[in-house]
Amino acid sequence: MAITTGDSLPGAALLKLGEEGPETVRLEEKLKGRKVAIFAVPGAFTGVCTTAHMPSFIRTREQFAEKGVADVLCICVNDPFVAQAWAETTGASEAGIEVLADPEGAYTAAIGMDFTAAAAGLIGRSRRYAMLVDDGRVTALHVEESPGTCEATAGEALLAEL
Repeated sequence: MAITTGDSLPGAALLKLGEEGPETVRLEEKLKGRKVAIFAVPGAFTGVCTTAHMPSFIRTREQFAEKGVADVLCICVNDPFVAQAWAETTGASEAGIEVLADPEGAYTAAIGMDFTAAAAGLIGRSRRYAMLVDDGRVTALHVEESPGTCEATAGEALLAEL
């Protein structure tokens, strides 16, 4: 069953690339007592994810901060090496957006946001979504009907919820 507004997010062990290799990031620790924006993409280095979705959050990162959002997190079903390379290539790291890897898609499946588009080579990936989370509870959730669009889930659309 897909996560919805008002639900509490489950705990998750995501990965990021640290100085000595992959490091576990406990999502629940990132969310505890804080307001956070989370968005997810079908895949790092894919078309709309790179040309529209990530840039929309880079453009709005400071506006989120001005409205009390402590962190902007991006979750992708990729390994932490790809996630880090994509964060650096897009400018997400420089903008203060943390890209976290869900390499097996376990967290994505747990919140009901997984999908497969075999014809495009996307197996067990994440639907495109964006949400505001306050102390672990979803206060706003936008989900795209098609993985090839980025309108409802763009940074500007989520920012309008604040």
